[in-house]
Amino acid sequence: MLSISEAYLKSGNKAAGTRARKASLELTKLFKEFRKVSVEEGKK
Repeated sequence: MLSISEAYLKSGNKAAGTRARKASLELTKLFKEFRKVSVEEGKK
């Protein structure tokens, strides 16, 4: 993820920006799922 961000910032590569956004959206989904499971386990 970091190398994609660097490619975008250094060269203005728009495709790298798109890849970075897609990766961050995927991370967001994973974090939400983790939080959901974590909250459920905390209730036990």
